[in-house]
Amino acid sequence: MDAQGRGRAGGIDPADQWVFDPKTGSYELRLDETGEPSAPAGTPSAPAARRPRPRPAARPVPGQRGTAAGRRTGGGKAAGADRRRPKPKKRTGRKKALIWTGGTLAFVLVGGSVGAYLLYEHLNGNIDKVDVGIDNAAVTKGPVNILVIGTDKRSGKGNTGYGDDGSVGHADTTVLFHVSEDRTNATALSIPRDMITDVPDCPTKSGGVTKTIPGSKNVRFNESLGQEDRDPGCTWRTVEQLTGLRVTHFMMADFNAVKELSSAVGGVEVCLGKDIDDPKSHLKLSKGRHEIQGEDALAFVRTRHSVGFESDLDRIKLQQQFLSSMIRKMKSGDTLTNPKKLYDLGDAATKSLTVDTGISSVGKLASLGKELSKVNLKNITFATLPVVDNPADGKVHKTVVLDKAKADPLLAMVRQDVSLTEVKEKEKKAQEDADAKQQALLQGPKAEPANVRVRVFNGSGRMGAAQETVAWMQNSKGMTRTSNGGNATGGKADKTVLEFAPNQADQARRLADAMGLPADALRQSGGDAAPKAEMKLTLGADFKGAGTPVSDPAPAKAPEGVQKIEADDQNVCAK
Repeated sequence: MDAQGRGRAGGIDPADQWVFDPKTGSYELRLDETGEPSAPAGTPSAPAARRPRPRPAARPVPGQRGTAAGRRTGGGKAAGADRRRPKPKKRTGRKKALIWTGGTLAFVLVGGSVGAYLLYEHLNGNIDKVDVGIDNAAVTKGPVNILVIGTDKRSGKGNTGYGDDGSVGHADTTVLFHVSEDRTNATALSIPRDMITDVPDCPTKSGGVTKTIPGSKNVRFNESLGQEDRDPGCTWRTVEQLTGLRVTHFMMADFNAVKELSSAVGGVEVCLGKDIDDPKSHLKLSKGRHEIQGEDALAFVRTRHSVGFESDLDRIKLQQQFLSSMIRKMKSGDTLTNPKKLYDLGDAATKSLTVDTGISSVGKLASLGKELSKVNLKNITFATLPVVDNPADGKVHKTVVLDKAKADPLLAMVRQDVSLTEVKEKEKKAQEDADAKQQALLQGPKAEPANVRVRVFNGSGRMGAAQETVAWMQNSKGMTRTSNGGNATGGKADKTVLEFAPNQADQARRLADAMGLPADALRQSGGDAAPKAEMKLTLGADFKGAGTPVSDPAPAKAPEGVQKIEADDQNVCAK
């Protein structure tokens, strides 16, 4: 699992991106018109921990970047710079949002290492990447599923001295972070490392050569990474097989990430319901609230022998508490208005982050981060995939297996973007109104089957699904004007979607009735289509086969007994 691509991009000192705005009297990250950072010609190179001295910022000559020394003349003034202070331009709301949201807050990584990433345009050279051999161009539209992996790999700076130094780096803690298509809610689903499951065959790339690592049946989930040289793509494929959700991207961090990031943010508040003294994780804290960072933060997310039943499931609860608190700290004004703290977080995060090639540039990560940050904190819920003790273990329980009775409805909620957060009556009414408007698309006259024109695209991940569906439509339902569009653009899709124009609504209703499409699968455009234009049907992961209803309605509430924490709940204490 060779990481590729490190080095400072463009030779620009990160501190050079912060310039003084005389209108606001504060320092801001200077971006050029494309959203990329520009190096102010009059700003000298400075250590990351220091703010640059106040001075007007001049734009660099396009294509010229040079070293800090090459940008200076005597006295530290820019060569040829206009010494007159230009009249500051009024920043638009969009520009401010781009500066403080698009290029900063993205997501917090969680694991046996836990971390966060804040993304600045100038940190591109810090990021490691792994080509997992999956078509995963940067995705910011539609539902987003980020696979966050905390590995227990002990090698590397800051990672030694924890338990088994010879670990190959398993998927010690894994969270699937799902953001709804409309960005109103998010669910972070923890997957227990000791859950018994099947790991599929997985192609891996190393040194330009691709080899397929055979899958394994009935093994611990954490063996989907590291074991037999498996890379994050193997964990990616295992999670897709397990949940039925299409993974969009992955992010991976090690032990050192939580130490560096908790310190960069100035400490993370946690709560203990009792005194803890765990010699294995080295966590020693008294009952009550504490702000922890560095080694204490790492000990907190690793401990399990002093809480609950001393299981990995109890440790997951601690990690979810820590993660919720980290997100609250990152979204606080104390963090977002502090340039030094933002830089420290971005620098620490990108240095400890490994991602897939689809988001391996800071520009793409920043765009993704902008999308993730749209979700209101109160609508982010952390949950654990339901499991039960493995009957095969006998009296000594070492592993767990999926609790399908609870997991199936929970996963259906995630797939259909149903929030796990308990909503207030006002928000509930707004959601009900939106649902009613969508449901109305199914009401009204239906076209004759022979008049239904649709092109079918396969995003289900099942080979031949589009042709299977077209044959069924033509031979069993009399929809003779249907065609096969081949594979969907962008690969797999989470949900089946039917796109149509207002003057095709009767055709859409006929097709939805025949296929058992739910109301939220319908996407009506604004303007009418040409008389003989085709609708577009994209089969998703919820497609079960031609003639089988695509999707049953997801439950409105999570099943009883599902362990979950809401991100804005500050009253959670470990016991």
